[in-house]
Order: sequence, then C-alpha cells, then structure tokens
Amino acid sequence: MAYPASYNAFRRAPGENAETIVPSVENMPSLRPNDVLIKIHAVSLNYRDVGMLHGKYPLPVKDQGIPASDCAGEVVALGSAVQGVSVGDHVSPIFDLKYIKDIDPQNESAQLGGTVDGVLQQYAVFDENVLVHVPQHLSWEEAACITCAGTTAWNSLDMPKSQARQTTALMLGTGGVSLFALLICLGAGIQPIITSSSDEKLRNIAALGPEGAIKVINYRTNPDWEKEVLRLTGGKGVDIVLETVGGTSIKQSTESLATRGMIAWIGFLGGLALDGFAEALGQLFLKVGTLRSIQVGSKVDQANLCRFLEETKTSLKPIIGKTFTFTESPAAFDCLYAGGVMGKVVITMD
Repeated sequence: MAYPASYNAFRRAPGENAETIVPSVENMPSLRPNDVLIKIHAVSLNYRDVGMLHGKYPLPVKDQGIPASDCAGEVVALGSAVQGVSVGDHVSPIFDLKYIKDIDPQNESAQLGGTVDGVLQQYAVFDENVLVHVPQHLSWEEAACITCAGTTAWNSLDMPKSQARQTTALMLGTGGVSLFALLICLGAGIQPIITSSSDEKLRNIAALGPEGAIKVINYRTNPDWEKEVLRLTGGKGVDIVLETVGGTSIKQSTESLATRGMIAWIGFLGGLALDGFAEALGQLFLKVGTLRSIQVGSKVDQANLCRFLEETKTSLKPIIGKTFTFTESPAAFDCLYAGGVMGKVVITMD
C-alpha cells in the first residue's frame, strides 16, 4: 500500500489547560530496521485524554503532544528486520511502550498520548515489539477499544485467574472500562454487578446478557448502594470492585467487598481527594482485603485479552456509544468530557 510523505494529526493546543486540540501536519518518518508503519483506521477516547486538556490528569504529559492511546490500524510498511508482523495485519499498540512483561524500575514509562505522542494521527510508526494482533472478527472501531480500556478491565478483573473460580465483580458506572469489564465477565462466567444513575442505561445493560445474568443498581435512587450490593450477594459482598471514582466512593466500595476481596483502583472520576480512605483502609484490614492500584497492563495482558476475545467472539464485542469523523475530533473530546454516553466515544479515521 502506498503512503504519503506527510499526514494529518491533532495535537493538544499550546498553553496550560488549553481545553482543546488543534490540527497538525506531520512528516512521514524513515523506518528503522525494527519499525512498523501502520495506517490508523479508528481511535477510541478515554477519560485521561480529556482530563489532560482540563487540568484533571495527575501525571506529566508532553507539551502539545498528540493525544489518545487506543487505536486499531493496518500494517502498511516494514523495517528491514521486522519478523513478527506482515503487511496487511490488523494491530494495535500497547499503552505503555516500555511495559512488555514487567516494568523495568530503571526506565521511565512511555505512555501513549501522555509522555509520548499518541495515536490521533492518520499514520504512526512503532517498534514491532509493542504491537499486538487484534481479533479479526472485530471492526476497526471495536478493536480500537482494546489498548487502554480493554486491557485495564482485563488486568483489574485479575484475569485469567478469576475465570478459574467463582467470582463476583462490581463495576462503578458505565464508562469504557466498566463496560469492557462487564463483557469480560459475561464471557468468563464471572457474576457482574454494575451501577449507573440512569434507569434507561441499566435496562440497556441488563439486556446485554441472559435474563438475570447482570445485576444492576441505580446509585442515585440507592445512595447507600453498598447495602444493595450485599443484598444481591446474599450478604457476602463481591470478590472484586473496579473502583473508577476514587476517594469519594472508596468507603462504600470497601463495605461492598467480600472477605479477602480486592479493590482495583483504576480511575479518578471523583477527583484525587483521599477523603474516606482512612476509614476504608481500616475496614479493608478487617476483611483481609487488597487495594491494588491499576495502570492499564502489559503487552502480555493485552495479548491475553485479544486471545480471550477471539475465543468468545460469538458473544463478546466492545460497546460503541458514539462515533465521530477525524475532522470532528475536537467535538469527540467535548462529547466525552460532557459525559452521558453509554459506551466508548470513537473517532473513525477513514
């Protein structure tokens, strides 16, 4: 496939808290021996992408960098020494380009869309070692949801170990990680419970599985939702909580937890205030529980997820909430920041 000498991208606007992205023209780089050029077909957004624009992201980011970490693309050219992929393969990069199996404590992370340029561009070059083949049955848009949201969900659910035992999992809210985790639960035989403030969303979510397979809780009409979790689990609590909110809900998450359960702390939708953590940690201690901080996962995790998706392809696909064209990328960011979309916000590049 022929490719141009330059291509279009979006970058974060200059200035602190610029709140928008702007178009950019990029020169096509030369390929080193282990480089792979991919044509990006779809990009999905995560809350971190808009958090960076609005001063709500707690980690350093590259000034005026290209945003976004999640994409699916087609291999269009290879460096002279590449052996692991071929032209025409469907692939996605990993989130942290240095997190292959284990994190090297001597190296800083290289997180796409954060400390290094991301994927909101028509073409991108990656070392072959950071690419994973995506399931062939998924559309470009569906496959674009795997890198961050999908791998985070997989890692948070402690897969594949959770698949081997009777496990219950609680997902807070209907964001990308929660919904991807829900689908993994359905495919792995894990009992899911999910919360939302919208009865309509909860009805739509419940319809994703067999009748009664997905337990739902409206946290607005049930402000003490941890009591409802305990009721739904016969007083036992859940084995895993995917904590996407943070300090404002950690106490209730801990009270929802079963003995020897785990809270996977993923997100910061409720901000980074640590209110409630002191009391929650005391309760966690009494339950012999674990609080585990999650930052997506490794290449091994992502590859294992893709293998799992292939094996359950008849029933398991990421949920796309709304799509935008590449030129509409700023509107896609605004849509995600405004909230209210059930499923992933995706940008189609073609």
